[in-house]
Amino acid sequence: MTPAHFAFSSAFMLGLTGLAFHRTYLLSALLCLEGMMLTLFIALSIWTLQLSTLTTSTAPILLLAFSACEASTGLALLVATTRTHNTTRLQSLNLLQC
Repeated sequence: MTPAHFAFSSAFMLGLTGLAFHRTYLLSALLCLEGMMLTLFIALSIWTLQLSTLTTSTAPILLLAFSACEASTGLALLVATTRTHNTTRLQSLNLLQC
């Protein structure tokens, strides 16, 4: 395992464990998701540069577009839950009452 591969794997796992264990607030969950997406984008970009083929060159841009859509949806949900529930704590949200 190369040091770069180990760094990207550990950064992704760190974001995943942060999402699993520190999901008290919605903003912290969104930040962990963004960290995971950033790690995937950088790893996919480096992988595309190493392969230097035209068929895989659009994959990082597509991932970045989906990441931007995910971030905007997450922020919209954050604003909506703050306005309706007056808090961003995930434990106060109940799917049965929506």
